[in-house]
Amino acid sequence: MTTAMTAARRPGRLTRIGAQFVVALIAVSSWVVFAAAATVTPSNRVTSYLIVRNQPSGDGQEVGRLQPREKAETVESVPRWLKVRLSDGAVGYVSKAWVEEVEAAPSPTAPAPTPTPAAATPPSNSPAPLLATGHPVEWWFVFKFNTQSFPGCGSGPNDPRRCPFGGDVQNYGHGFSQQFVYASSETPALQKGDGCLGETTTDPLGATFEEIYNHGFYYVIWNDQFYDHPAIAGCQKFCGAPWGHSKGLLAWNDAGEGLVLQVTTPSWPASGSKLSPRDHDGNTLGCVADNDVLVSQHFFALKLSKHDVVTVLKALANASVVTDPANPQIVRKGGPTDVQDLVAALGTQSPSKAVTRDTLSTGVILISKPSALQVPPLQMVSTDLNGVPLRAATWWQTSKIPSTTAAIPIPCWNGHLGQAGPVEIATKGHWNGTAFGLTGGPGPDFNHAKVGVSPGSANHYAIFGDMNQEGALSGNCASRQNGRGGLFYVVDNGGLHDSVAELIKSDTAP
Repeated sequence: MTTAMTAARRPGRLTRIGAQFVVALIAVSSWVVFAAAATVTPSNRVTSYLIVRNQPSGDGQEVGRLQPREKAETVESVPRWLKVRLSDGAVGYVSKAWVEEVEAAPSPTAPAPTPTPAAATPPSNSPAPLLATGHPVEWWFVFKFNTQSFPGCGSGPNDPRRCPFGGDVQNYGHGFSQQFVYASSETPALQKGDGCLGETTTDPLGATFEEIYNHGFYYVIWNDQFYDHPAIAGCQKFCGAPWGHSKGLLAWNDAGEGLVLQVTTPSWPASGSKLSPRDHDGNTLGCVADNDVLVSQHFFALKLSKHDVVTVLKALANASVVTDPANPQIVRKGGPTDVQDLVAALGTQSPSKAVTRDTLSTGVILISKPSALQVPPLQMVSTDLNGVPLRAATWWQTSKIPSTTAAIPIPCWNGHLGQAGPVEIATKGHWNGTAFGLTGGPGPDFNHAKVGVSPGSANHYAIFGDMNQEGALSGNCASRQNGRGGLFYVVDNGGLHDSVAELIKSDTAP
């Protein structure tokens, strides 16, 4: 194990304080000072409307809507939010990140104040995780339910189904589910969402993807199950080992700042821009012929600094993700030269056997498993988190790796990794009194999400991964997920940990 990797693994108070300081610094730097009585309007990134709330929080109730090019008078400036008065007299709060000053209205008895540099500079035009259009957060997590327990889209103002990013509504033979729960850096406890996930600008997945798809950012999309739309050289519909078992999207601006979106759905997304639409299939969740919304899935979005974007790209290369830098449908290069160079190098199989671990600017830990390191994925994650116990739910169907204790020997192992803690496999979960399955299979009560927690640990880890717990503890060590690569995002947050732990708390595999 290298010195750098050893240093990166050291836990402790200083690491956590440093991460908290970075988050605080990001928050302070995002405060935009507007002159009192200035006039603001939604930025050109707002394509539908901006919600005006009764308090400066994403949990505030809606009191009005500010339409594109509509103006509102500022009443008061607070961190991250502006109190504004609409043309109909309604007063409420809007996020500073989604408005721009268009007109000053100084008092007639006093000269207009000299704008500070922050006031003269509009908010950075970088993609961010959104809970809804105009509502950015540092991160969000979504769990989409399976069809047997939570069929259809539930009740919500956004039914019936639609396909805003391309495709046709699919009448899947065994049904579908786009009901979901979500949590965020703003409200870490899971809460029920409304409408069809991924089809609106008022749900986290739809709003975040719309921001990228319609607004000209640079991007790279990877997925081992594109099903030939687009075709990937050397793959027949999907890409098996030693390609990475990873799906997602990375988007950034000219400065290299952006977001990463981890997905677990086959064949979505498969286009990052309306200027390079997908041919022969849809590009909206639930509007894709090969999109398995029958079973549970998860999604995780995270805000990235420029340094974070570089770090994520290196982790993707280490995991041998499937993409094609020459295809503008799934890759649009631009921004800093080092970012472009790293993107151009993706879409190849890495010979690496080294686990990488990095702490991003938000304090989120990123772990990358290479395909050539042929070990059980979750035991590897436990080891990289200093042997913490884990409980996880994955697609768990063929070559099942059972629950393990710290005493169970793992012949398919690498001695440099250290000792893995116990790993439980959840086979049932529940939400609001309704149970649902957490194993894998071709039916309506199965699960394709890959989520975990660290029960009984001093850390409150919630873990969102690319990989299933299928493979081998001994014997053919290259089998299934042992012989593939992928990423894991680890969030140390008590509220999120407890909420996800409750979601997957029920039956356990032996």
